[in-house]
Amino acid sequence: MRELWRTFRRDFWRDRRGNYALMTVVAMVPLMGGVAMAVDYTGVVSEKQRVVNALDAANFATARRLVEGATDDQLRAYALDFFKANLNDVDPADTTLSVTLPSSTTGGGIVKLCASLVYKPYFLPAAAMLIGRTSENVTYSVCSQVRLKNTLEVAMVLDNSGSMSNTGTGAGQKRIDLLKQAAKQLVDTLALQAAMIKQIDKPVQFSLVPFAASVNVGASNDNASWIDAYGLSPIHNENFAWSTLNAADKYAQKIGGIWYKKGTGWGEQEGQMLTRFSLYRDMKVVTSHERIVGSKRVVCDKYRANHTCSDSHNEYDYNDTYGPFASWQGCVEVRPYPYNVTDAPASGGPNNTGTGVGDPATMFVPMFAPDEPGNHWYITQDPDEVAPKTYGAANSWWNDDPASTSGKTRQSNMAKYFQPRPINAPVLSAGAGPNYSCTTTPITPLTDVSNTAGLTKIKAAIDLMAPNGFTNVPEGMAWGWRTVSSTEPFTGGRPETERGNDKVVIVLTDGENTYAVPSSDPAGNKSTYAAYGYTGVGYNGTAVTRLFGGTSSAIGQLNYSSSNYTAALNEQMATLCNNAKAANIMVMTVALDMSTTDAGDKSAMEALKTCSSDSRFRKDPADPSKPAKLFWNATGATLSDNFKEIANELSNLRVVS
Repeated sequence: MRELWRTFRRDFWRDRRGNYALMTVVAMVPLMGGVAMAVDYTGVVSEKQRVVNALDAANFATARRLVEGATDDQLRAYALDFFKANLNDVDPADTTLSVTLPSSTTGGGIVKLCASLVYKPYFLPAAAMLIGRTSENVTYSVCSQVRLKNTLEVAMVLDNSGSMSNTGTGAGQKRIDLLKQAAKQLVDTLALQAAMIKQIDKPVQFSLVPFAASVNVGASNDNASWIDAYGLSPIHNENFAWSTLNAADKYAQKIGGIWYKKGTGWGEQEGQMLTRFSLYRDMKVVTSHERIVGSKRVVCDKYRANHTCSDSHNEYDYNDTYGPFASWQGCVEVRPYPYNVTDAPASGGPNNTGTGVGDPATMFVPMFAPDEPGNHWYITQDPDEVAPKTYGAANSWWNDDPASTSGKTRQSNMAKYFQPRPINAPVLSAGAGPNYSCTTTPITPLTDVSNTAGLTKIKAAIDLMAPNGFTNVPEGMAWGWRTVSSTEPFTGGRPETERGNDKVVIVLTDGENTYAVPSSDPAGNKSTYAAYGYTGVGYNGTAVTRLFGGTSSAIGQLNYSSSNYTAALNEQMATLCNNAKAANIMVMTVALDMSTTDAGDKSAMEALKTCSSDSRFRKDPADPSKPAKLFWNATGATLSDNFKEIANELSNLRVVS
């Protein structure tokens, strides 16, 4: 029996029949678990990839909507809808989405979308049960970021006043030449970076606003809807007494706020408007003066007692040909407060919103410097005619009407402009005429410098700048703001609601604001003519000049000193700076060759520094807890390096990733 048992055990352990089935049963649990894990892992990876794809698509789509100006609530709803629509086979109920938007409306930023996926395994629960355990759902989280690529719109507002012809401190070159070099260097630097951005239209644009006593918007804009071509603005007729045209058959009549030529004496011109533009057209100069053969006549100058002529001179008739005397060169006057310190678009007038609609004071009025008292040419053929009398006025360029007596009536009488200037009239002094104080080259609107044509255009405009005239920084800066605006007058700027776009105004000047007081003032103008007109003329029937509009009690309303004019311009500038920065305009200011020991320069530098925005990247070296001011106190020797620093600041605003 014992031997039989030993034989059974030996045979049992040696018997291999049925082992595979047994091993299969034993191995089934881990095999099934492995298969379950493989299948579910593949499912997890597949669903996760679908979520990632949907997340990326939603992020880019949301970024595009953000740039277009959608609100935060609209963006979050749009992102969720777009995400769900692109999940394909993934059940949206198994996902959640969070959206993080840029905190600022300027300066690009990051759009961040994060999604969570709850994956419910197919086989893993069964495999877990075989070993007496339970399985849980698998949760994955994934995020996607899109960095908004900044676009730049930069207005260079550059001083072209007469002092820019002075030699720059420590440089040996004129300030204007140093400025040209530095400005072109700045444009070149940003243009090189812009050329690398292929997926954005017009990534970097520059405009140029040369300024002195006024700003030139370009003569080609004479019929623009924002120009007052109908004489509706309350400043259009400040210096023009149209009612002095009062001949029975040739007079002026105001109808519906517009002055018209009335009477048969006007001939074919009857019914036409009387405006500053019409004056430019109506003023004539004799271009040829041909004596008519046989027209000689003797004119007696002195008679004897018996009534015979003792002294005479010869006179002749002539055939004259006439040509235009002058045309508008493109400068405009400053709008009345508060429109002088904003970028509010023009409204009113037949070319715009319509007569009687909007506010005509918002329109821009072409400059026309009135002829100030004084005569320049003889009006008869009498050799004994008394020499023309001048009165020492700053800008006398036409003969006064003979009926005028006082200095003021000599200036305001309109009949004189309809008498032609003779061919032998003396040459006018430099700058004299209706375009007096219009000394700068025209504005160059926003120009894309990422291409060769645009880069060449803006640099050519910089090269054309020439120094001449006084200094009106706020008017230059106001036009700089208007060039980067999306609304008229210049509409090249991106919408103000578009995110990821920076609007920058760079202002450079070499001195304080000035408005000149004449050395001789026969008409009582109180100033020379410039962008604010004459300070001796009250605005819209009041006794107070436009220059003092919106200023504080510190500005004497009847104080016509140059220091009071400067103080008023400084206040206008401070208000303008605050308005621009409140509208998310980044302001950079540069004081060139100003002295801290000169009271006027010191005040101007403080105003420029206060006007400037805070840097988004640099800290104030004197107080690292505060941002640095975007203000540079430059000299001729440092100007190039200062503009390199400006280029670095602008480069940091852009994102090229």
